[in-house]
Amino acid sequence: MHAAAKAVVVRKSLGGNPVPVRFRPQADQGHQLRVTNLRKAAPQGAEQDCGYGANPMNLRDSRAVPANHLEAENLQLWRGDHHVLKGVGFTLSRGECLQVTGSNGAGKTTLLRTLCGLMVPEEGRVLWEGRDVRTDLPAFHSALMYLGHEAPLKADLTARENLYYWIGVRRRTPGAGLDAALSRVGADACRERLVRTLSAGQKRRVALAGLALMFCPLWLLDEPTTNLDAEGQQLVGALMAEQLARGGAIVVATHQQLPAAVRAARRLEMAA
Repeated sequence: MHAAAKAVVVRKSLGGNPVPVRFRPQADQGHQLRVTNLRKAAPQGAEQDCGYGANPMNLRDSRAVPANHLEAENLQLWRGDHHVLKGVGFTLSRGECLQVTGSNGAGKTTLLRTLCGLMVPEEGRVLWEGRDVRTDLPAFHSALMYLGHEAPLKADLTARENLYYWIGVRRRTPGAGLDAALSRVGADACRERLVRTLSAGQKRRVALAGLALMFCPLWLLDEPTTNLDAEGQQLVGALMAEQLARGGAIVVATHQQLPAAVRAARRLEMAA
């Protein structure tokens, strides 16, 4: 049992009101997460040609991949009285894939949401290119693609309209490119259908079309093979392999075996 938490005012909200923040004790070192380095996933030739182009990254074009890396330093996070993240730390470089495993409730989704800045750890920090991501979240977000449990799709737009607005925030994509992406993931027949009429598997395929179009250095994927058949799971593996081949990095949370194309990955095992 950890000592009682004390509430003190350490910062202010955006409205200027004091916000009490509870200080927690350091994590029990006996509950540190274990990281197993199986082998690096960088394919041959990844260092010579990253495939993202030479333009600097911005909100509309995030295809450039410098020699960057993602680093987590001693992440500690509680949800109520449950200590979810217990000193998580790792470094991920270009061309590498980190598979986050663990049972339901172990904190896989919490870790991904913390890495992308949607949750704030009570201790520790996330670094991108050596800088704390919270010093410039918009710049960090322009470099990543987060695909969660739920596909980021609007129910009352068609599959094609969803891609047009979703990808259009980052870069201009011609209609032919949208159609080609939908065809590649097996969602061509869903192109003009409202998303609310699609099955869970069809929605996931539309989301994968967005993944294929989003040229970002960093992918954060939460159970990307959910609701997919065997063919769809192989497609996920092919997309991930392409991301690694062009010098991108991937953190993927799943308790299932990765597709064959990306089984050469490092593994971070989380205990509930």
